[in-house]
Amino acid sequence: MSSTKTLIKRPAGSFILLLSFIILAASCKKNNSMNPEQGTITIENVLNSKPLVQSGTFKGNGTPPVIFPGQSISFSFYAGPGQALSFATMYGWSNDLFFAPENPGIKLYDDAGKPFTGDVSAQVKLWDNGTRINQAPGMNVTHPGVAETSPKPVTEVTGTDAQGNNYLPASQLLKASLAYDGNSKFTVTLMNNSGGTLNETPFSPGVWTISYNVGGTLQNAMPIYTKGQLSVNGLTNIAEMGDNTMLSTYLTGMTGIFTPLSPVLVVVYNGNPFYKTGEKDRGEGLKELAQMGNADILAAALRTKAGVKQVYVLKEPATTVLLPKIGDKSGGKVSQQLNLAQGDRVAVATMYGFSKDWFFATRGNGIGMEDIKNSDLSSLMGLFDNGTALDLFPGASGMAPAETKPIQEVANPNVYTTLPPVNQMIKVTFNK
Repeated sequence: MSSTKTLIKRPAGSFILLLSFIILAASCKKNNSMNPEQGTITIENVLNSKPLVQSGTFKGNGTPPVIFPGQSISFSFYAGPGQALSFATMYGWSNDLFFAPENPGIKLYDDAGKPFTGDVSAQVKLWDNGTRINQAPGMNVTHPGVAETSPKPVTEVTGTDAQGNNYLPASQLLKASLAYDGNSKFTVTLMNNSGGTLNETPFSPGVWTISYNVGGTLQNAMPIYTKGQLSVNGLTNIAEMGDNTMLSTYLTGMTGIFTPLSPVLVVVYNGNPFYKTGEKDRGEGLKELAQMGNADILAAALRTKAGVKQVYVLKEPATTVLLPKIGDKSGGKVSQQLNLAQGDRVAVATMYGFSKDWFFATRGNGIGMEDIKNSDLSSLMGLFDNGTALDLFPGASGMAPAETKPIQEVANPNVYTTLPPVNQMIKVTFNK
């Protein structure tokens, strides 16, 4: 009987022991969930950038749409300091001559950032496309004329062309004048002043461009032609036939968005975010981040707040800012290892560099532990207007007046342009 009792008791003891093990294991699992979650957050500028801020076409008002002597056309555009206006139009009664400013274009601001206005004709030149043998200019020119045995480089016509034909300076045939409309907007007027001269001619439909200025360097300083090189991309169609279609298509393909991202603010906190849509800037440093890309002031303010655990300002080692993709070159990126516990949130903020006060930031109350199950967190990012400076054309803006408005998400499309989706400009990932 004693052996039977022992056999009966052992299963009961084993069950209790097994139950104790399960409870202990569950307790350990619960305790482990309170340990920090380690991982690396990475922020990248993934924008496929374009070198031209704006481009467009112009033409006369009649049929055919040429600009006859005594007529003028006007068009408007946006530009900031360091940017220049390029354009091209055919000297209509020639075989392959065209008017265009000397590269990189008509200068729009002085060194102090004051916009130029008035007559800027002296910056316009007459050019030989190098694809046709020049006849004496005039209404009897045969189009297209005799082709050069082999195309020659684009050259400036100064007084006479390669065949000895005479020309007045371009500034006496085409008058270019600038008006500044405020808030980085210009209007240029091109007047045909050739009437009654030895070089009387209509002007053809043309094209125009404005290039991005990055750190004092234009992204495309010669978008239409390059002196001393062969004509390309449809310029020949303008110079020989006055047809701007092909070159316009080419320039449109190079026109779009370009922006760097400022040093990136990353905050780990347990509490409230540092901004809220519908509220005005709190005066803690977000304004400086959104307007100047300076995250240090906001970082210092956040370090003094209860619930803020970690604050980082991440700078790209070589350039400080995160440049976009340029050609085949990848955009800039920064990374930081984070330790997260239950209840922690992560916020990210960086300036849309070519704006007056736009910034990318995590929406709402940031990134939570429930979000980092997915490594790509870009869908949690938004683009916001800080409301502290008047919006101007992004990438083509000068000084902007101050304003005081609530923080709002940037409309897309907006009054100036259409932006790519946020996740095609900034990518945020968290990898454990």
